[in-house]
Amino acid sequence: MAAAAAVVTPSGLEDAVSRSHGEGAGEAVVERGPGAAYHMFVVMEDLVEKLKLLRYEEELLRRNNLKPPSRHYFALPTNPGEQFYMFCTLAAWLINKAGRHFEQPQEYDDPNATISNILSELRSFGRSADFPPSKLKSGYGEHVCYVLDCLAEEALKYIGFTWKRPTYPVEELEEETVPEDDAELTLNKMDEEFVEEETDNEENFIDLNVLKAQTYRLDLNESAKQEDILESTTDAAEWSLEVERVLPQLKVTIRTDNKDWRIHVDQMHQHKSGIESALKETKGFLDKLHNEIGRTLEKIGSREKYINSQLEHLVQEYRAAQAQLSEARERYQQGNGGVTERTRLLSEVTEELEKVKQEMEEKGSSMTDGAPLVKIKQSLTKLKQETVQMDIRIGVVEHTLLQSQLKEKSNMTRDMHATIIPESEMGSY
Repeated sequence: MAAAAAVVTPSGLEDAVSRSHGEGAGEAVVERGPGAAYHMFVVMEDLVEKLKLLRYEEELLRRNNLKPPSRHYFALPTNPGEQFYMFCTLAAWLINKAGRHFEQPQEYDDPNATISNILSELRSFGRSADFPPSKLKSGYGEHVCYVLDCLAEEALKYIGFTWKRPTYPVEELEEETVPEDDAELTLNKMDEEFVEEETDNEENFIDLNVLKAQTYRLDLNESAKQEDILESTTDAAEWSLEVERVLPQLKVTIRTDNKDWRIHVDQMHQHKSGIESALKETKGFLDKLHNEIGRTLEKIGSREKYINSQLEHLVQEYRAAQAQLSEARERYQQGNGGVTERTRLLSEVTEELEKVKQEMEEKGSSMTDGAPLVKIKQSLTKLKQETVQMDIRIGVVEHTLLQSQLKEKSNMTRDMHATIIPESEMGSY
């Protein structure tokens, strides 16, 4: 498992970048190291290991049917929308694992609100978040890795996880056979070779007396030969040519091993001497260059002061012209605003005038046209006819009503007479 690396906050990185562009002379210039651009890859690998410790594969990925992220998922841009959704999901899950209640973000939620909620939770844990929230909207980058790594650490603290020292397995040491180096010749090896030669000779010669006789005869023959070879008949030029021809075959080459520590030490000494000699030369050149740059800077500073003193009145005139230009622009803006307002009023008046013209045309056409008078006459005649018809109907109805009243009255008088006559007759009896 990868060891937890020292976390560098993104705010510190941004401050280092801002300080690297020093505004004034004499300020300390702090620049980011060459490996700062790859720091988020290390943080991302540590984050994956911490998520595995939190069992995010069983509790988050399988429940939500999500694919496990790669080692550099949030460090490189692949799909910003998918990466932002994965970032919000992981952040919400880690906040819940850290003991805080946080609702799982949905696909159609406001991203700005979600990011602000995540950052507020991060600050509540005591973590710094001195960077704009828009850095998290892309779904990748060092700020995203930093936020998730901080939340994962808080979740591990909440569940009581502690980092322990690694335990290494005990391995049994085997006896290693050190290969002999061909370049090293020892006296023991030479003695062994001589002993082997003597044993071979002993195996070949068994009888010592015969050996003595043979050696005696050989000595006599060699003495006789040496007496014969006292005067040499060989040409010196031919001897030197033969020596040159055979000399390459007589050379003993010892193969050097690159793994030998002696070769490495020699190379280190050679490189050290080369660096020291080069350092002396380059130091002299650099000192000269430094002195020249210092003198050039002094000249530039003095020239700047001289130019500023000579062109001070022109600078003042330029500033006055700039002030006049700004005033003219303000007046132009004000006049432009009045022109636009008057143009709007003109358009409104023009629209009203068009409406009035259209109404006047309609009224003029209606006054010259006799069709309305004809319609009025026709309607009047129709009304008269309807009035006559209504009068006739009213008269018929009155006549019918009068007849019904008279008929009812006659019926009532007849009934009254009919009831009075029988009573008089009953009284006479």
